[in-house]
Amino acid sequence: MAAADLTTHPGHLARRLQQAHYLLWNAMVSEEITSPQYAVLNTLVAEPGLDQRTVGERVGLDRSTIAEVISRLSRRGLLDKVRDPQDGRRSLLRPTDEGTRTHRRLTVRTARMNQVFLAPLTADERTVFFDLIRRVADAAEGLRNPEEPLVAPR
Repeated sequence: MAAADLTTHPGHLARRLQQAHYLLWNAMVSEEITSPQYAVLNTLVAEPGLDQRTVGERVGLDRSTIAEVISRLSRRGLLDKVRDPQDGRRSLLRPTDEGTRTHRRLTVRTARMNQVFLAPLTADERTVFFDLIRRVADAAEGLRNPEEPLVAPR
């Protein structure tokens, strides 16, 4: 049996893309704050006072991952948690002043990193690229909790 051509495997290419992003992120944006942590900060700067579940849904992180991200950001003094006055079982999240300053600094660095990351593409290709990966990512979100079990084709 011949070896598979991995350049036609979306998972293989997605992993390579993620590796490149990770390397650029650490070199150009931050070695301390991860991309998912930045996504959480970014969401809470835009919409302070969201609960953990909602933030996780907005940034596409599962329950255990969002809990860990929130915990790390809180320990670093970048997020405040306050009990929801309407529902004492949940906490509402807000960036601290330091969290807002960190977000501002990382946003500038992220914009520069994205320019480097997307440099191989023209402006029109970037538009198509984002449309396509967004479409695949949105469809993949539905696979997390399918209504019916997935069955491999026969």
